[in-house]
Amino acid sequence: QVQLLESGGGLVQAGGSLRLSCAASGSIFAIDAMGWYRQPPGKLRELVASITSGDSTNYADSGKGRFTISRDNAKNTVYLQMNSLKPEDTAVYYCNADLYLGTPGYVEVWGQGTLVTVSS
Repeated sequence: QVQLLESGGGLVQAGGSLRLSCAASGSIFAIDAMGWYRQPPGKLRELVASITSGDSTNYADSGKGRFTISRDNAKNTVYLQMNSLKPEDTAVYYCNADLYLGTPGYVEVWGQGTLVTVSS
């Protein structure tokens, strides 16, 4: 059973910082792209940032200059450093990864989500 476990969410004041972590566990042969998505209250889920196995990154315009995605392949973990947080960053943040499981091939897996609340 493979899973992604997120941590690091919480309540922070506007202008503050949070660091989200997401660790993949289980029988994983390799990990391709990893990413963070978010779903604000009453809105659709949207991409925040993604990172390839070669460390190429992509950011949504909303997070450029404030958010940094990184990964530690030895720990099967992806991070999202969020600085200068704004109330509009309030959302449930989800981790996503393409995991190579051997015979099944690549499988897209989602974490359970972690709530980030930014107060004004």
